[in-house]
Amino acid sequence: MKVRKKPVEVFSQWVETGKDEGMEKNHRKAVEAMLAYATKELNSFAFIDAGCGNGWVVREVAKAANCKSAIGIDGSKNMIAKAKKLDPNNTYIHSDLLEWIPQTKVDLVHSMEVFYYLENPEELISHINDYWLSDKGRLIIGLDFYTENKVSHSWPEDCGISVMTLLPIASWETYFKIAGFKDVRSWQLGSKDGWAGSLIVTGVK
Repeated sequence: MKVRKKPVEVFSQWVETGKDEGMEKNHRKAVEAMLAYATKELNSFAFIDAGCGNGWVVREVAKAANCKSAIGIDGSKNMIAKAKKLDPNNTYIHSDLLEWIPQTKVDLVHSMEVFYYLENPEELISHINDYWLSDKGRLIIGLDFYTENKVSHSWPEDCGISVMTLLPIASWETYFKIAGFKDVRSWQLGSKDGWAGSLIVTGVK
């Protein structure tokens, strides 16, 4: 059996091996669809990427004319160091997501492939609702590791990661509702034979 490490330790190693760049390639289609959905009615917005990795989503979002500010936060020191090196113009913060509170609340919080790396992801959903988002602000997350996507079930062992919380779609929706989000919606993007697709879950404060 492979020795499992904390998610942050694994992600820091990914920076050293360049695997973080593959995350951008693999997730780009899902992220583009998520952002298109979340920003379609926003005249201007402030943005946070929760678990930003090397900052590729922040760099993309910051290019939009209606983006007032873009912040990336990640628990991996190596990821944040790389993000800052690649992009000196936007703000990148190394912190535990559950402990950090932005100076100013934002209109949109995005996250791709992050929340299931927490033992209690519902805590972060509530924390973002309470402390990160302004009124009518939106949280939108993408997940490939979930109960209905059976091919993903072996990932904790395959990747050697100690904390990966496997939950069904209904539980993710429930966590959003318990946290106080309204208009909670979910859908699966890019499903095909043997792959249930990326699960997108979103709600409005």
